[in-house]
Formats: sequence, C-alpha cells, structure tokens
Amino acid sequence: MGLVKAKLDAQKLRGGYYTPKEIAHFLCRWAIDENTGKVLEPSCGDGNFVEEAILRFKELGVDDNGLKNRIKGIELIEEESLKAKLRAKELGVNSTTIVNSDFFHYLNSNGVDKYDVVLGNPPFIRYQSFPEEHRELAISMMQDLGLNPNRLTNIWVPFLVVSASLLTPKGKLAMVIPAELFQVKYAAETRVFLSNFFDRITIVTFKKLVFKNIQQEVVLLLCEKKTSKDKGIRTIECENLEDLKEIDFKAINGSNVKPIDHSTEKWTKYFLSEEEINLLKRLKNDKRIVPCSKILDVDVGLVTGRNEFFMLNEAQVKEWKLEKHTIPVVSKSNQIKGITFSEKDFKENSKAGQSIHLFIPPNVDFDELPKECQKYIKYGESKGFHTGYKCRIRKRWYITPSLWSPDGFALRQVGDYPKLAVNETGASSTDTVHRVRFKENINKQLATVSFLNSLSFAFSEITGRSYGGGVMTFEPTEVEEIRIPALKDINVDFKKIDQLIRKREIEKVLDIVDQELLIKKHKFTKEQVQRLRAIWRKLSDRRNNRK
Repeated sequence: MGLVKAKLDAQKLRGGYYTPKEIAHFLCRWAIDENTGKVLEPSCGDGNFVEEAILRFKELGVDDNGLKNRIKGIELIEEESLKAKLRAKELGVNSTTIVNSDFFHYLNSNGVDKYDVVLGNPPFIRYQSFPEEHRELAISMMQDLGLNPNRLTNIWVPFLVVSASLLTPKGKLAMVIPAELFQVKYAAETRVFLSNFFDRITIVTFKKLVFKNIQQEVVLLLCEKKTSKDKGIRTIECENLEDLKEIDFKAINGSNVKPIDHSTEKWTKYFLSEEEINLLKRLKNDKRIVPCSKILDVDVGLVTGRNEFFMLNEAQVKEWKLEKHTIPVVSKSNQIKGITFSEKDFKENSKAGQSIHLFIPPNVDFDELPKECQKYIKYGESKGFHTGYKCRIRKRWYITPSLWSPDGFALRQVGDYPKLAVNETGASSTDTVHRVRFKENINKQLATVSFLNSLSFAFSEITGRSYGGGVMTFEPTEVEEIRIPALKDINVDFKKIDQLIRKREIEKVLDIVDQELLIKKHKFTKEQVQRLRAIWRKLSDRRNNRK
C-alpha cells in the first residue's frame, strides 16, 4: 500500500469522484430485491453504496442479524475504508463487511466467491497511471476471461468485466460507467463481452452532466444475466438526477428493448429507434455507399513537441527576424472557415494574431545555422523547451518532422458537423487537424462537397466519439470509416457551397447536396433523406446538449 500511495494521491488513484446519493440509491433499489443474497461493491470508497445497500435490505425487511455476511465492500485507500466501516457500523453491520485491499489482489488471495448483485462506481484511471502491481493482475484476470486488453485500457474496464464474472446465474450488475463505453475502441471488446454475457442491458443516460466539477459524461449500466423474455438492450434518457425517481421498472420492463449487435461496433446507435438502427444497418451494406477510405487517406497532423516555441504569430516572426524560417500551418479547426483553405484565409488568420507560423530552421548542426535561428533556439533552450520528450528524442531537437503539405484537411474535433476542406496553399497542420490525401483521379472539390450530406452526417455521429461538452472527436481511421455516397458528377456550385459554409448555413447546404447527390443521382427517396437528416439531428442535438 505504501508504494501505491507514493505514486498517486488518493483522489487520483480512485478515479477521484464519489457517487451522488441519488445514483447510489437508484442503483441499489433496482438491483436488490427479496431474492438477493450477497452483494459486492468492489471499490466502495467512503461507503455510499454500502450504506444504500444496507438501507435497501432493511426496507425489504432484513434485520441486523440477517445482514451479517450479506454485503462485501472492498476499498484500496485505508482512510476511505475506515469511513465506510464506520458508516456500516452505525447501521448495525459488523466491521468485517469492509475490506481494505485492492480488489484484484483480494480476489487472488481469497478465492472467487459468487454474488447475486455487484454494484458501484469503479475508478476511472488510465492504464499507465494505475500502479503496475495492480494493473498487471487486473489485465491477467481479463485475459483469463478470454479478453485481450491493450495499453489504452482504462482501469474501469477490468473492474467491470471481472465483477460481472463473479455473478450468480441470475445475478445483476449495476454500475456507474463512463459514457465512453459506447464509443471508444479500447472498450470494443468489452461491448462484445457484455452483449454475450448478459441477457438484457439497460443504460440510463443524462442530458446534463451529473458529476460536479468534471466534464466526464457517465451512464448507469444495469445488466441482468438471465431474463425469460425481452432480451437485448435499451436506453433510458433522464434530464437530471431528479428524473431517476420517476423510473418505474415494473411498468417499463419489456418496453423499448432492441436486439443487440454482438460485434465491436459502437453503441451510440442505441440512442436511435430500432427502425432507425435498421436503416443505417441496411445502408452500410448498400452498394451506392462507400467508406471514405475509398476516396481518401487520413493522417495526423505534425507534432511540434512544444507549440509554445515552434508556433509563432506574425508579430513574433518579425520580432525574431524569422520570416525566412517559418512555414504556414493550420493549428486550430476554427481557422478553416469554409471547405477551402486559401492564401486569403491564411493571411486573415495571420493578421488576427493566430499562431500559424511554424519555426523550421535548416536541418543542419547548430553552428551552421543562420544567426537569427541560433538566437531563437538559444532562447528556447533557456526556457527548457528542448527537454520535453518529443524534442529530446530527435537528432536535432529544433527540427519538426513530417512537414508534408496535404491535399486537404479533415477536422479532428467538431461541434456542429464534420467537414473536409481543400488545401489551396502549401500549408500543413498540427495534430489538432488531420491531413488528407485524396486517392488518384479523385476530384478534390467534388469529394469535399459530396461529404456534406445527411447520410454521411448521420454515420459520422455513430463513428466519432464524444466525451461530454458537446465536442465530437475523430481519429484518422474513424474519418475513413464514415460512409459517403459513391461520387458522381453533380450540378453543384463549389464556390456557393463554400460561401454557405462560411456563413454557417449548413441546412441550406444539406438541402442542395441531398437533392443533387442522394435523390437525383442515387435515387434515395425524400422520405429516406428526411429520416437520415432526423437521425443526424437527434444524435447531434443529444451530444451538444451535454454541456
């Protein structure tokens, strides 16, 4: 334990944020009933769930004597485990209910017990931040269950999977889980595991963020190992914590349960109706539709290692006399206002004081550099900029690699909608904006305009990832996965579309491109297009309302 505490403070080690009472109360009421024997809380913190579980048992008529050995709470941080013990004791439960231990080491040392209910709020900690002695055991236990987690895995994943494996044949799992379960690649294997392990999964989401002081969106994951009917997955959306009081599971059981896809696909689609899900599933295999990878390749932007040093604004370039030693770079999404990036755009961004001039001296030894470059590099070294990891592993720390200029750009993070932009300059981009190479013989302007349609926007919402705050993020492969109608010559004025995008009139753009590309060229019906627009709007509005 000393080693653990030396590496991480208690808040960071636990993932830091305890569960609101309303959530603990709701999960215990759903999971614990007259048939519940034993309950496990694998990361009990200061005892919120333990307290609510005890109160729930008492509500069901279980006396103090009957509570003995019913609940097991495990907590790594000694101080927090003592608080949990005190809360349990005050409610008449013996102190052996709470164990001060790491969950995974506890299981390894005490053998595997089975529980009717597992509930809680597991830590949200990155793989690298979790102490190795605990991490390796957690990963080993996942591997024993047939999973192969990677180094991007957050520690809540083994908590969830290993906890599920401890359930009795008719057991229930009720946990607070990051909404990234729906969408991140490192949780893809977990989604498959859950879909195969449980008969019915209910996911409760919130329109507003429910944990104070953090932008982390969470969901309540309610899983049942065995149900006699209505197997599948459903989502229930609440405005806020108050709405939890209104959920009547006896009334809704069997309603809105959709068949679950036993694949690694993201679960964002389950916010849609079954009819909408089936429409997207059919279109994904429609010969009129192709992934963007058929028309373009997407790569990350360049990584300077220290933007504060390498990215200069116009005034700094003049101050250091570096006009001959910079190249133009796009450094933020909002610098690409249309579906083109022109010399005029670059000059306007520069005049506005944007840091879009990348310092790039000759790739020679320091003594051979021009005096103005030497002076600026010495300034950087005086600030310690050369000691950062990305800089110090280079042969010459002041030379940024991968400077190639792309055919176009793709936004890495979007608020309203994704887009491509044709690069009409020699500019490159930092890793906040992806670089695009169009395939041979692809008309760049046609591809860029054709991307702006309701079908591609609908698919983008189930392809990208949103972590709260409304922003959707795309990795290069995710941009390539977005579906787009096969390119056909269409009667659309590229300059007009560019101007409409700059005026933020996206609905007008969609009306034009949908009509010319989807309806006229690919023979989609107006009703189908309207349904695709509605899917995009539903998912986009849901994402942007979570702020």
